[in-house]
Amino acid sequence: PTTRRVCYASVLRSEPCLLEPIYLCEIQCPEAAVGGIYGCLTKRRGHVFSETQAEGTPMFYVKAHLPVMESFGFSSALRAATGGQAFPQCVFDHWAEMPDNPMKEGSKTNTIIMQTRKRKGLKVELPVFENYYDKL
Repeated sequence: PTTRRVCYASVLRSEPCLLEPIYLCEIQCPEAAVGGIYGCLTKRRGHVFSETQAEGTPMFYVKAHLPVMESFGFSSALRAATGGQAFPQCVFDHWAEMPDNPMKEGSKTNTIIMQTRKRKGLKVELPVFENYYDKL
């Protein structure tokens, strides 16, 4: 138990963060549908980093990073935004640090942590550093 208390106190004293999985999303579409792709990705915290046109065709290839958490229902939303002209393919690419502080009440990461703690049957409030600090 002593080592466990030290580990818990160390984590609470440091600046903890959450990592989230990120998809590499490759989207094929005609030129007229590119605007709908940008709109749909922006609503879901997506980031476009490459846009190329296939030589001799009106098809565009857009590459973007999309958080996995935001990808549920993405394909249908993208098809609705582009009139069924865009076709996404998502593959895991990397892990990225979530921008919010998980210890700050009301932040997105804090909300995720609280929902997970509730689902697992843990105490809903976050542990406090003083509970694990040895005063010797």
